[in-house]
Amino acid sequence: MMNQTAIFIDAGFLLSLGGHRVAGTTLRSAFTTHYESLIRGIVQTVKKNTGLNNLRVYWYDASRDGLFTEQHKRIGLIPGVKVRLGRISYNGEQKGVDLRLALDLVGVARHGAASVAYLVSGDDDLAEAVEEAQDLGMKVILLGVTKSDSRLGVASVAEHLALTADAIEVISDQLLDSSFTRVLEWDRAHVDQVASIAGSVPKPEVAAEPPNNVPTPAVMSQRRKGTFEPQPVITGSPEVVYCSDNERSGYQGQAAEDERELDTAAGIGSKVATTWLSSITQGELVEIVADRPQLPPEIDRTLLRDSAQALGEWKTDKQTIRRALRTAFWNEIDRLT
Repeated sequence: MMNQTAIFIDAGFLLSLGGHRVAGTTLRSAFTTHYESLIRGIVQTVKKNTGLNNLRVYWYDASRDGLFTEQHKRIGLIPGVKVRLGRISYNGEQKGVDLRLALDLVGVARHGAASVAYLVSGDDDLAEAVEEAQDLGMKVILLGVTKSDSRLGVASVAEHLALTADAIEVISDQLLDSSFTRVLEWDRAHVDQVASIAGSVPKPEVAAEPPNNVPTPAVMSQRRKGTFEPQPVITGSPEVVYCSDNERSGYQGQAAEDERELDTAAGIGSKVATTWLSSITQGELVEIVADRPQLPPEIDRTLLRDSAQALGEWKTDKQTIRRALRTAFWNEIDRLT
């Protein structure tokens, strides 16, 4: 087996963590990425840690129909970088990215092309591929982003994957800060202009609401704050605690934790709405409001990724959290427009 390294990067994972660090959200329009300096910095980090030369950087991302975008072409022209693309499905989900990464990791190990693999990902689905590569004689090290309050010490890495890897190392904060730049700031004038133009766009006449009082998209587009406010449901029987002066009250135990999570989710939903409004056109605002309460896949994924950063991956599956995220997003859109 060749005594050199190979680096496998899940771009969606890395860009989400880096963007969230500098912009407070994983929404890609909220930050720019300096790809060449980021990739070069990762290669230098691996070289410093191992003293070995690097075979290649494998960069995994997704695109419509698995076709190269101009951005992917620029990344692919960086010396020593191989871009591998999965597809983005109709509902905005990545397909085939993990499979390509797993096949390449095992393939490099099987052919003895590298003795050490650095994996920039946190997906539990890769654990079996890591074990297969290890059985073939390759050492596999996770390369993550520091998160001090995580038990693993890194952000968004599945525990099973962490236990499978030979070691965990981190990308320096300095490299992340120099490779990601926040590009959006809150601009009241821009939002006012977008809302004004969007409001002046003629809307089709609205027919009577259909049977069973099911609102049409046109009706929903004209509704304002307070019309879409599903209330989070707290299961169980929370114990209410009253202080002696009867001026404050609240929950304790699990109920208090549930309340904290819902407050955090509401804050995330509001922030994503604010960031998104800072960059859109009037046409985009009209389109999203017309489809209300449905959200575009990119925004919905951003809400869930940002929530996972703050609350943990598994908590994004809780329906109360998802409702709080989406409700807060729409309420903030209403408030600002």
